Amino acid sequence: MKKSSYDTHYRQTDYFGDPYPGLVEFFEAYEPKGHVLDLGCGQGRDSLSLGRLGYEVTGIDVSSVGIEQMNRAAREENLEVTGVVEDIYTCPVETKYDIVLLDSMLHFYKKDEEKETALVRRIASELKNGGVLAIFMIEGMKREAVLKGIFDEMDIPWTVLADRYTDYTEFSARYHMYILKKS
Repeated sequence: MKKSSYDTHYRQTDYFGDPYPGLVEFFEAYEPKGHVLDLGCGQGRDSLSLGRLGYEVTGIDVSSVGIEQMNRAAREENLEVTGVVEDIYTCPVETKYDIVLLDSMLHFYKKDEEKETALVRRIASELKNGGVLAIFMIEGMKREAVLKGIFDEMDIPWTVLADRYTDYTEFSARYHMYILKKS
């Protein structure tokens, strides 16, 4: 696998700061705790937080630097968190995963819309029945419409668990939380 551009950014520990408050609040309250697949986990900001909340987490990212940092922190804290260097676009969603997390992975820019749409469709089809898909992306009417349109076009029944916003203070931004359970 080629070297990730994020390897340079991740020389700085905690490059993206803390998880969004809304993410932490949702997962604190969610039951049952289970096995999370965190796609695009970076340095483990979300994975480590979920591990501290009692989830088992597998984090996938192309950055070997980020994965190494996350695995080291997980070992130091004795968390059930494991990072793997892999491409999120080819990583299968196995039935052992109860929750799939996509945080800041979707933007639906013109050049990426087809690829990202295919990713969401693949994840949704591979996710087991009763599984949860938690998507966090920067606020934006167009991108939110594209995301919801993907689910509207599928022949898969979903229950919406969260459709709201959370602040991301490190970057003075609001993120849309769209969390669905596959029926």
